[in-house]
Amino acid sequence: MYAERLMLETDVTGKLMKMPKLPPNKQLEAIFLVISENVAGENVRRTPHSDIAGKTKIIGDVFDSVPAASWNLSK
Repeated sequence: MYAERLMLETDVTGKLMKMPKLPPNKQLEAIFLVISENVAGENVRRTPHSDIAGKTKIIGDVFDSVPAASWNLSK
């Protein structure tokens, strides 16, 4: 047994737009994972976990904590 990943697309009625080529005379088991539209198209705003949200304090300038030469920035 081996796994092969296929990406299938459906039309507005839910029918496959293109039939995949499958091996002849074989039994296949399929598990369908629907790809969410939010993951592919939109940027998701990330937030900290509720256990640490609002508990962080920034004291001073964080850019002066490491010498500029250590940042490996191109000039």
